Amino acid sequence: MKHHALKALSLSLAALLASSLAQADDLLQRIKADHQIVVATEARFAPFESVENGKIVGYGADLMHYVLDADLPGVKLQQLDLPFQGILPGLDSKKFDFVVTSVTVNKARFEQFAFTVPIAESTVALLKRGNDASINSLDDLSGKVVGSQAGSGQLAVLQAFDAKLKAEGKPGLKQIKEYVGFDEAYADLATGRLDGVAQSLSNLGPLIKARPGVFATLPQMVGPTTYFGWVGRKGEDSASLVKLFSDGIARASADGTLARLQQKWFGFTMALPTDAMPVPSI
Repeated sequence: MKHHALKALSLSLAALLASSLAQADDLLQRIKADHQIVVATEARFAPFESVENGKIVGYGADLMHYVLDADLPGVKLQQLDLPFQGILPGLDSKKFDFVVTSVTVNKARFEQFAFTVPIAESTVALLKRGNDASINSLDDLSGKVVGSQAGSGQLAVLQAFDAKLKAEGKPGLKQIKEYVGFDEAYADLATGRLDGVAQSLSNLGPLIKARPGVFATLPQMVGPTTYFGWVGRKGEDSASLVKLFSDGIARASADGTLARLQQKWFGFTMALPTDAMPVPSI
């Protein structure tokens, strides 16, 4: 009986040890062991991410290096530049470890993925031509053609706004045009093929400053307050990696790095929650 009891105890301890080791060997531990992290970025979203001289630069890039340099020293970064439409599906299918690009948080994404604390506000504004006197408020958008990026949170906000107009008995938008990237939408707006572009206000300040008189924004926002975050997979395997990035962003907020980077890339600063990503309303 003693022999059987000792054998059972040994098996229990072995199972417990194996379970403990399995829990310790999560994504972050594997990244440290492999000395490499693979992240996905859409580098066509200035001033958050863009390509200059073959290098990804911007607010997101600076913040990412701030976190990685401090928290994952000696780990090599492999950064993939991908179309936005494939980034979240690619994360879901484990083609890379983490998403370091500006993803607007909405209900559907919040339920499916694990978000860091906010990196910036993503509240959607309406960009119009600077000399277009026919659009002075959001109500003037009925009958107009407005564009946004396919698969983006901004597009979802625009679609919700159109549905709201129609629910109020107004004509609603004439057409919503979807683009692979916002640069194409800006070009069509400038040449008159669009009446407006739904885009996050954070992105529009530098654009308007760079092209004075060409564009303007309406004072009213198209949707409610929303935020950009970086994204990992839900579950225990990715939880410690998501926390590492969240803690790094919160540290950047506390030591003034976040405000400095915002001033550098946007020309203004924003107050952001640093304890958790707020639950989205849309």
